[in-house]
Amino acid sequence: MQDISLKGLRVLILEDEILIALDLEQIFRDLGVEDVIVARNLDDVDAEAAFDVAVLDLMLAGRSTVEFASVLFAKGVPFVFATGRSDAAQLLASLPDVPIVDKPFSNEALVRAIAKAMTRGREGASDSAPVS
Repeated sequence: MQDISLKGLRVLILEDEILIALDLEQIFRDLGVEDVIVARNLDDVDAEAAFDVAVLDLMLAGRSTVEFASVLFAKGVPFVFATGRSDAAQLLASLPDVPIVDKPFSNEALVRAIAKAMTRGREGASDSAPVS
C-alpha cells in the first residue's frame, strides 16, 4: 500500500453496511489511526465534531450524505466517497475534486483516494475521477 501516515488523526467512517464499516475501521487501524469513529447513519454524527479525514457512503439507509459532505468540504476536511452507485460522479457535481472509490474497492484504492483527498486539502483541487 501507498505510504500514508494517519497517526494521531481522527477518522470518521459513515457506512451502513456493518461488514464494510468493520473492514474500513481495520484498514485505518492498520495505518496507525487510534481514533476511528464509525457511524451507521447521519443522526449518529455530530456535524460540529472535528475530524481529520472521513470515508462516506453516498447513501445511508436511503438518505444522501451529500449535504453532510458539503459541510466537511466547506470546513476543508478531506474525505472520500465509497459507493456502489454507478451515477456517483453526476450526483456529486456540487463537490468537485472529491475522490470516489467504487465498491467493492481494494485497500490500495482506498488508501490512494485518501492520500489524494488529503493532498487536495493541503494543496488545492485536483480531478474528481473515480479512483480504481
